[in-house]
Amino acid sequence: MPASRITGLIFLGISAVDLVISTAACGADCAVDHAKLTQALKASVKPSGGPSNGGLDNNMWGAAIDRQGVVCAVTFTGKSAGDQWPGSRAIAIEKANTANAMSLPNLAMSTANLYAGAQPGGYLFGLAATNPVDPMTMYAASPEKYGTEADPMVGKPASGVVVFAGGLPLYDGKTIVGALGVSGDTSCGDHNVAWRVRKALGLDKVPAGVTDRANDAIIYDVDATGKSASGYGHPKCGHSEDAVAGQIGASASGPK
Repeated sequence: MPASRITGLIFLGISAVDLVISTAACGADCAVDHAKLTQALKASVKPSGGPSNGGLDNNMWGAAIDRQGVVCAVTFTGKSAGDQWPGSRAIAIEKANTANAMSLPNLAMSTANLYAGAQPGGYLFGLAATNPVDPMTMYAASPEKYGTEADPMVGKPASGVVVFAGGLPLYDGKTIVGALGVSGDTSCGDHNVAWRVRKALGLDKVPAGVTDRANDAIIYDVDATGKSASGYGHPKCGHSEDAVAGQIGASASGPK
């Protein structure tokens, strides 16, 4: 590394050793890299040649993190970052962070499974405020790098909590290896896209979950009063997302 670069890092409070350690950590435990995530996400979204998610069929953001919560990749499906909702970059990262944080090696919890419990009076009420977004990492560097291999969040700890659909833990058949978050459509549509992406990555070996299928599928059992019969439910989003979820196995009933 050039001496001028090292001097600049020290001036910013970042040592060259810290940089090397951070760079080594990023990727060492990542089951998903930028190329794999981009390919799987584009194949799962209608504007880039994939199937309909039943929602708005927008372009999407996707993010993957490792089990330690370090961001492995951030990407999008459009030609440029502005082709999908700009705010969804952070939401995708937050969804991945949430799914990873709330899942165990032997129990998967999608962000959709957290919705009901996080409502007022629920057993998880207040969860969304427990891990605020760190703006110093989330919005660091130039926005031109967002969604590229050089996204400033890569190699940094994810932050934030989201309690609606679109985040899924990742399992390789042996243990949990991190999580995936997608955003850019209705939350129900996001769930369908995430479900397809996880399957395409081969990291859908879910060991158990809160549904009657022992997985982390979305449970559409929230009634007109906002109550979930199972306690793990999620409301419908007004389009045909629930029908698509049924077709691809991304929805289920509550635990028996």
